[in-house]
Amino acid sequence: MNLENITREVVAICQQAGAFIRSQANGLSATDIEEKGTHNLVTYVDKESENMIVESLTGLVEGAGFIAEEKSDLPRGDIFNWIIDPLDGTTNFIHGIPVYSISVALIKGNELLIGVVYEINLDECFYAWKAGGAWLNGQPIHVSPAADLNQSLIATGFPYYDYSMLPAYLDLLGDLMQSTRGVRRLGSAAVDLAYVACGRFELFYEYGLHPWDVAAGVLIVEEAGGKVTDFKLGNDFIFGFQIIASNTLTHDTFHEKLKKYFIDNRD
Repeated sequence: MNLENITREVVAICQQAGAFIRSQANGLSATDIEEKGTHNLVTYVDKESENMIVESLTGLVEGAGFIAEEKSDLPRGDIFNWIIDPLDGTTNFIHGIPVYSISVALIKGNELLIGVVYEINLDECFYAWKAGGAWLNGQPIHVSPAADLNQSLIATGFPYYDYSMLPAYLDLLGDLMQSTRGVRRLGSAAVDLAYVACGRFELFYEYGLHPWDVAAGVLIVEEAGGKVTDFKLGNDFIFGFQIIASNTLTHDTFHEKLKKYFIDNRD
């Protein structure tokens, strides 16, 4: 299997779906917006983007199935699966805030092989394949060299349905406001991860995320020289709803802060 060639095909597929999303950005009405759950929105644009991506990926890798955000009835593969978020940052998209993306990963069992994150508004495509490095629009990227949290910019996401750890989250947020250059919440976890990979952020953390939010970005961070764990420094970050992704150098210092607020509450 030529992972580089397949990755380049996935990049083209994401860019095609991104062009469709861009063309619809100014045409939404209130009747186009549905609620899948509390504060969890979807539009016909999400659904059509996913249809386009699934159709284009079908057959690209023999036997590959799908884990996709909008369609739970798609067939899953025994070995290979595509993990797809057709529009990560739907709330931003609905409100006209220009940070949203497409995220596509290929996984073999639990091993990530390909990751593509296409940030539509800036036309920035971040991508990686296993042992092939990380790339942005054809140029190699690497995580930030900053070793001190004091010199670091941190990204996170706000809880929007699981508030069970909100007190711990707010306590940690208050700590980070005082001990870093700042905390940003862009509204697209895939973009947050891509920005860690290219050195714009030193670290990203969040809980309550799904595989389609993080799978592609995880591989891009790792191939860019970064480190990814769950909140207990384990490997359950794709399906485990918790993630820390960093430039490696800030990981342990951040985790010391996080475990003061989260770990005891999670046991």
